[in-house]
Amino acid sequence: MENFRKVRSEEAPAGSGAEGGGAAPGPFADLAPGAVHMRVKEGSKIRNLLAFATASMAQPATRAIVFSGCGRATTKTVTCAEILKRRQAGLHQVTRLRYRSVREVWQSLPPGPAPSPAPAPAPGEPAASLSVLKNVPSLAILLSKDALDPRQPGYQPPNPDPGPSAASTAPTSKRSLGDPAAGEGAAKRSHPGPGEGGAGRTA
Repeated sequence: MENFRKVRSEEAPAGSGAEGGGAAPGPFADLAPGAVHMRVKEGSKIRNLLAFATASMAQPATRAIVFSGCGRATTKTVTCAEILKRRQAGLHQVTRLRYRSVREVWQSLPPGPAPSPAPAPAPGEPAASLSVLKNVPSLAILLSKDALDPRQPGYQPPNPDPGPSAASTAPTSKRSLGDPAAGEGAAKRSHPGPGEGGAGRTA
């Protein structure tokens, strides 16, 4: 493919992919009317995605949000969902993994710099292009404020709230680690040095 360049990439039509079939966007067919759908792409900025997602989920009318990405964007999809779960507790999660058919169109490169402009192709001459059909993994993560069916595949309950014990033990551990150091320093100061000890005995 070194003599070709990718012109565009588009999702292949057809019902090869959506779970449950139909015209429902994505694998979740029974979403709430006010659900937000975040399409994560390879070049998307996580900061921008989370800013919009956090503001949307802060509204009482928004009950659910879906992060979806395919190919190299699956890692960012998981990252966005995990960060949002830490920012807002009590979210139920359902994860769906499937494959999507993507058609890539490649166009041949010119052989090299020509001294004069290349002549235009004849009207009946086919374009020098190549179409490649690929199956790429696609990930969709649903986060809902309302309870979901725990029996469905890919369900995860809300994360438990962190207790106050974790925050309270941190300062205590620091003080406990500092006490031996302080005692050791005092012990070092109580013992005289070699020169001091010898002077005391000669006197």
